Amino acid sequence: MHFNVLRSVLKIYPEPSRQTQKCPSHPQTDERRDTIRINDLVLLVNLHSGAQWELDAQEAVEQPVSITLSIFHDVAETAETDDLEHSINYADIVKRLRDALTRRNGENGFMCLQDLSRHICDTIGKLPLLKDMLDGLEVYLKVTQLRSPLHSKSISIEHFARFSLGGSWTPRNVRHVVEDIVCPAIIGINVAERLEKQDIVVNLTVDTREQGLSPQDWINVRFIVQTLYEAVSSSSYLTLEALTSFVALETLSLLKSYNPSPIVTVRIAKPSALVLAKSAEVVLSRTLDDYPLDNDGNECLPDAEAIEEIAVSAERDGNPHTVAIALGSNLGDSFKNIEYALRLLERPQELLIDAALPIGVEPFVNVVNTSFLYESAPMYVTDQPSFINCACMVETNLAPVTLLRLLKGIERTVGRVPSIKNGPRAVDLDIVFYDDKVVDTRATDKDPNDVEGELIVPHPRVPEREFVLRPLNDMIPDYVHPILKKNISTLFKDVCDPSGPPMNKVIPFPKMPFTPSSSSSQESVCSSSDIPDTLTHWIYPSNVYPSSIKQPGSRKTHVMATLNTTPDSFSDGAQHDALPAALKYACSSVAAGATVVDIGGYSTRPGAAFVSVAEEISRVVPAINAIRNPETLKVVVSSQDSNSSSGELGTEVTDATIQEAANVLISVDTFRWEVAEAAIRVGANCINDVYAFSGACSSWPPSPEDEARAEESTSKMKALARTYCVPVILMHSRGDAGKNKDYTKFAYAGEDDEGRATLEGVRVELGAKVDQIVQGKGGLRRWQVIVDPGVGFSKTLDGNLEVLRNAKEVVADVLIGREGTGKGRCRNPLAGYPQLIGVSRKSFLGAILAQDPNGRKTEPKERVWATGAAVACAVQQEALIIRVHDVQEMMDVVKVAQALWS
Repeated sequence: MHFNVLRSVLKIYPEPSRQTQKCPSHPQTDERRDTIRINDLVLLVNLHSGAQWELDAQEAVEQPVSITLSIFHDVAETAETDDLEHSINYADIVKRLRDALTRRNGENGFMCLQDLSRHICDTIGKLPLLKDMLDGLEVYLKVTQLRSPLHSKSISIEHFARFSLGGSWTPRNVRHVVEDIVCPAIIGINVAERLEKQDIVVNLTVDTREQGLSPQDWINVRFIVQTLYEAVSSSSYLTLEALTSFVALETLSLLKSYNPSPIVTVRIAKPSALVLAKSAEVVLSRTLDDYPLDNDGNECLPDAEAIEEIAVSAERDGNPHTVAIALGSNLGDSFKNIEYALRLLERPQELLIDAALPIGVEPFVNVVNTSFLYESAPMYVTDQPSFINCACMVETNLAPVTLLRLLKGIERTVGRVPSIKNGPRAVDLDIVFYDDKVVDTRATDKDPNDVEGELIVPHPRVPEREFVLRPLNDMIPDYVHPILKKNISTLFKDVCDPSGPPMNKVIPFPKMPFTPSSSSSQESVCSSSDIPDTLTHWIYPSNVYPSSIKQPGSRKTHVMATLNTTPDSFSDGAQHDALPAALKYACSSVAAGATVVDIGGYSTRPGAAFVSVAEEISRVVPAINAIRNPETLKVVVSSQDSNSSSGELGTEVTDATIQEAANVLISVDTFRWEVAEAAIRVGANCINDVYAFSGACSSWPPSPEDEARAEESTSKMKALARTYCVPVILMHSRGDAGKNKDYTKFAYAGEDDEGRATLEGVRVELGAKVDQIVQGKGGLRRWQVIVDPGVGFSKTLDGNLEVLRNAKEVVADVLIGREGTGKGRCRNPLAGYPQLIGVSRKSFLGAILAQDPNGRKTEPKERVWATGAAVACAVQQEALIIRVHDVQEMMDVVKVAQALWS
């Protein structure tokens, strides 16, 4: 049985690819030389690569390691004089090594054994007692992790290092060694051996020559051990020789990105083979050149079944194909099913084991855009649950038929089983468009209605399916159908039926806390256990054409309670920074009707004091932890003095409220990925970022340093949100909330006497960030994004009023920009996104109240009624979420406003 040898080995923090090197000779045992050796020095070090069990890459665990160091040094003079002055003081070396490793332990630990080995060599190059003999000095180093990955006895890295003056060094004969992987397997020619698995012992050495120590060459040995254990346990060979060769091939396939190919030596022992011997064993050494391989890295079998070869143009002209794919699900956790399908789509190697591709072609599929999620009534067969539908755009080098084979494999993997035509399914994937090509694999003599197992592109039923056209309109409204010669926007308008059930948009929220079962790296094996279950989802009307289609009462405005665990927030600083007060506020808010609680630990008011990442985490995480624990919540809230100011909402906290609060949606208000991840890991379901993944900006326009930080912040936040499937709220801002209020560059958007400059600035600036976050490889799903126009941030009083009274225009499907600048006139990048609007107690309301002779100055807490007026406007402008401090009062406003305008 062949195990999947296509999966590439994980790299730890991959660097740019290395240069191709000429293959050196097979490493040999070093010549005889005088040696001073330190054997098996055992130290405790912090390793991010984990112990027997895998850890999160950001965590480190203390591990015992054994260090053996050989220093090749002529000892003749010392032997003759019996004077240590002429030799090397190994006791001093041990002390200095231990001190150096202890210092590094206290900083950030070591990523892996390779990192530790590099640090040891760097330390040797700085030792004062070796300074005068460094030129040409050579050492041998072996570092062993004594508590190794599960199923193995130990793993180690060993190599030689040659030093030069100044302490620089170069490695050679780098070997990665795994001892005693114990695997159960069917192995043997006797009948009894074919009935029951027996333990066999695998020892492995991977010789990467001069490579293997630079960060871009680090090998995740844990992944190799896991893969080999699964592969051997699933195998069924007659001879030990065949099994040993298979293990060598499997290992080499995992390392096929190395050039030249490593030398893999495998020893497999069979302890139960011989009665009077400890074991029987086979040893062999191989490189990839020893195996005839097909294009997927699989061993060629002389009598293998022939598979149709599909010509792929992408590897010849360098341009990938652009493909539109429709997805739908109405069985099980549809949101999880769709996310699982999308992740599998980006790992074609896992499901295209038997696909014959042109020589040298590595299959790839990159999801570069997604639509919103929609809930739709079933067509054709109506007696079944509603569907969740979406679409995605991918770039790929797969030919149409090969891509179809991949999609069918994904459907089976996610859980689709044979059913009636157009019946319920766990997931359904259809190729809608492939570039602008027309493809029909049906034979001319077949029934034209018989499409089972065939591929027809464009999909023949596109013109009649709103649940396909509406998602496509989110991404490619101007794409022209190759046959019908109409663009998607026109086809979509043609199919909309005002008398039919409307398609509503959907936002799923994941169930937290949740920890993926394996690494989230793009090179890891995709598993459904790496995707959180869905806790709940929100349904809201689509604002996309035609806008006249509405259902009374279908729009719900969600209320987000603002819980600031800070001592200096502009409105409620020091009011809820104590845990009992924070929990009381959360429970009271939920009892009053809040559907989400937004918890922040860093004030964004102008001039707020700097807060470290650790301090912000210490403010936010305990509150989330306590809310997610009903028992803790009950004890803390019930023990609080009933006269405390934290009971200001006046809502009784019952046992039912406690349970409801423990399951409420929690948003973490932060612009730091470290804080966001810590919050999600203990129970947050959403990220609310006032800087839209750009990090705090020190100047406007952003300086090159700000832009570099923004790029890193965007990358980290995107990866985090993708891994945990959490919705994100992206707000428009320009650094300091009280500055950068000039929008005159957008004055072209003026309309009569009423300007639109600030509104246009929000659409252009926030739209550019949202496009960067959603589009391209590694982008977020469109349905994860909620936008916030940033009322009160970097806007004048008139600018705030302009944005608030015209909030629907922020996400309208209109053209923005102007000819001759940047992209020129283009579709609003924010078209169709749901909005959060936060106006609660803000200073622009205070400025309005202070106007005129009868005006008065107000503190934030005195602006409740003023907030109510602004909240009513936000509801009228169809905001999905309003963010408030005074939940009970604003719930009353929302209910009346919804009755008026929904």
